[in-house]
Amino acid sequence: MAAITASMVAELRGKTDAPMMECKRALTEAEGDMAKAEELLRVKLGSKAGKAAGRITAEGVVTSYIDGNVGALLEVNCETDFVTKNDSFLAIANAAAELIAKNNPADVAALGALPYTQDGFGPTLEDVRKGLIGKIGENMSFRRFKHFASGAKLAAYLHGTRIGVVVEFEGDETAAKDVAMHVAAMKPVALSSADVPAELVARERSVAAAKAAEDAAVATAAGKPVQSAEIVAKRIEGGVQKFLKEVSLFNQSFVKNDKQTVEQMLKAAGTTVKSFTLYVVGEGIEKKVDDFAAEVAAQIAAAKQGS
Repeated sequence: MAAITASMVAELRGKTDAPMMECKRALTEAEGDMAKAEELLRVKLGSKAGKAAGRITAEGVVTSYIDGNVGALLEVNCETDFVTKNDSFLAIANAAAELIAKNNPADVAALGALPYTQDGFGPTLEDVRKGLIGKIGENMSFRRFKHFASGAKLAAYLHGTRIGVVVEFEGDETAAKDVAMHVAAMKPVALSSADVPAELVARERSVAAAKAAEDAAVATAAGKPVQSAEIVAKRIEGGVQKFLKEVSLFNQSFVKNDKQTVEQMLKAAGTTVKSFTLYVVGEGIEKKVDDFAAEVAAQIAAAKQGS
């Protein structure tokens, strides 16, 4: 049996917003498997367990650069929100986005090797980054980027400095910018239902099946009728289809007019969206939770003493 630590409980709670002891029980049942424990909580608590899944804890900025049909989207991370307002930090972030658009580096290492000077540091972008770390007193890194040069038109939307979207399109620029804003707000995972990654669909189907099985067990224990296998199968598939509509761009209700889908809006505007790229600062990065972990550990100990 894997040891369930306070930091594991804190991490799961941060992802799901589920009660602390429910997180501990789920991790125990999952033998420490974080992904499995998260699924168990979703089965038990439904949508409540997923409302904090997008909570972002790392700091940094997302920036973009577009010149005609060439562009870039970049995430630069740092340790504290204070640094995201530093002029030198913002300058290197914006300069790096322009360097990506104009040079199409293969990776972060290649990006760092490009010629660049700032604040008396150089002659490469990496030299400037290292110099600013010493000057500002805080680590910073180029986390990820995407270069755009497919020949399609480009539209970008930045929501503050924490969310950035670039849309590749043909047609009306205003409609494309509206889609970029919509993506930032609704965070779809794919253009259409058919494009949603198979592993996400399989996971959703597994969660729906487990939820149906739990409902059946509850009904049986209460002496109530249990739904037929056919009805259960339809329920599961209905849940999956609802999920696909919720996470695919074209099927989502347009944020500026919920009477039409994004696909309908684009058709009316004579516009075709070929792809979108969405970056959210710190997505998938967790900060240290030492203090909260200690708090969790104390509360677990207190619960044990009271049991």
